Amino acid sequence: MSDLSIQKYTAQTPRSRALYQRARETFPSGVTHDTRHLTPYPVFVERAQGARKWDVDGREYIDYFGGHGALILGHNHPRVTEAVREQLGKGTHYGASHELELEWAEQIIRMVPCADKVRFTASGTEASLLALRVARACKDKPKILRFATNFHGWHDQVAFAASSNFDGTPPRGITEDNIENTVLCEPNDINQVAQALDSRDDIAAAILEPTGASFGRVPTRGEFLRQLRALTRERDVLLIFDEVITGFRVAPGGAQEYYGITPDLALFAKIVAGGFPGGAIAGRADLLDVMTYRDDALWNDKRRVPHQGTFNANPISARAGLTTLEIVAENGIAERANQNGEMLRNALNDAIQKRGLNWLVYGEFSGFHILPLSEDQTYTCSDIYDGKVPHEVLKGGASSEQIHAMRCGLLAEGVDIMPWPGGVISAVHNPADLEQTARAFDRALATYKA
Repeated sequence: MSDLSIQKYTAQTPRSRALYQRARETFPSGVTHDTRHLTPYPVFVERAQGARKWDVDGREYIDYFGGHGALILGHNHPRVTEAVREQLGKGTHYGASHELELEWAEQIIRMVPCADKVRFTASGTEASLLALRVARACKDKPKILRFATNFHGWHDQVAFAASSNFDGTPPRGITEDNIENTVLCEPNDINQVAQALDSRDDIAAAILEPTGASFGRVPTRGEFLRQLRALTRERDVLLIFDEVITGFRVAPGGAQEYYGITPDLALFAKIVAGGFPGGAIAGRADLLDVMTYRDDALWNDKRRVPHQGTFNANPISARAGLTTLEIVAENGIAERANQNGEMLRNALNDAIQKRGLNWLVYGEFSGFHILPLSEDQTYTCSDIYDGKVPHEVLKGGASSEQIHAMRCGLLAEGVDIMPWPGGVISAVHNPADLEQTARAFDRALATYKA
């Protein structure tokens, strides 16, 4: 992209610029989530509806942030909004058990193949923390096998080798003991996994994003999942699917339903709470029962895994989550979003070819990833899925300057994407939205070439 993209964006968004100046005095980098960081400044949104949102300057955008992937039904779905409005009048936090949490969990159990039992958390990061703790407790082993580039939240045990520190070295603030309790493998390298499992007996579980890192930005294929499931079962190692993004999006029962591969544990967030804060782990009853109280003081005091959380299964998230999952189960939502994804990827690649650029748009299901390539890089989408493109290219192929200019250029044309660069597509994006997005992308590319 070029400075022209940024100039056009800044000319259209003076109120966002002013609010950002205030935010810089209040928040580190002026943002409340790293993903919202944008140079020269992020857009400030005032309202949203369906597949669109409007900023404080009154400009309209087609939204591919999608609540960081949580809003497969788009913004303010009428059934979800009405259900939450009704619940607000009944209370937001009882500090007690309630029927809604039971109905919410029962809906997850009906939809998710691995789910015998469920435990709710307040976020995906908390679900990741709890799943790893449960796995270690159940196996009485300290180590977790992870894959470079896979993201499992921001807690210390997983906050390296995801978007940086691919060599396994600790980022600032993370201690060496967290590194020592991780066995780090290259993505999609089943031989390395086999070697790790055969050479040691201290691994409790293997965890991965089942469609590959960052919703397939570094893709993983079904055959690798089948091999990993066989290896972990043979070696008595637990398999954990991180379905925070893929859950209820790839298919109503998540990636595990789509691929027909059942993990021992799975973690969920985003869609599971219908756009409100919430997460969950689900899995085999014998594993989750490590949190169960018994008539055994020694067990309760020394062996049971405790789990707290002020906002676990709060009534608002429970109502929104239950309603959303009912809609997903009933109405072909995942299939519609996936179809939208395929149409958008094709349209964006057509725009790239029209402009004669050596770029790719790839992805599966309801996601898309934009990969700007240099002139000497001759990769194809098939190369990506055949594992011929290094993950350093897929996760680091675009410079930060390119990403910021690309996002500004698209914002100036009325489209908001995530800084992968790419985005997630909802079931409420319609053909007109997708066509408008392709035209906006084409104009942004024209600005780049100019």
